[in-house]
Amino acid sequence: MSFEMNVMYSSLFDAVLADSFFSPMRTVYVVSDSQLEEIKRNQREEELENIETSRMRLEKSYQTRVKVLDDRKYELQEEIKSLAPAKKENEEVTD
Repeated sequence: MSFEMNVMYSSLFDAVLADSFFSPMRTVYVVSDSQLEEIKRNQREEELENIETSRMRLEKSYQTRVKVLDDRKYELQEEIKSLAPAKKENEEVTD
């Protein structure tokens, strides 16, 4: 609580009571059953949409990662192939 707020009230006690944390007033919303059902339905639809969006992002990320791994696998296989003949030649020279 800032000093400026305290100036507005006649006492510190009044300032504390006016603070929203200590205020006994709470906001209450009254809705009909049909409105509540509509709100719930909208929330579920939004959640479903978020799930679908997350799934699409996850699948895209997965496919990208699989491609990176496949590319690296291919690179390593090619390196192994290129190193294999050199190894055989070295063995023949030493025998």
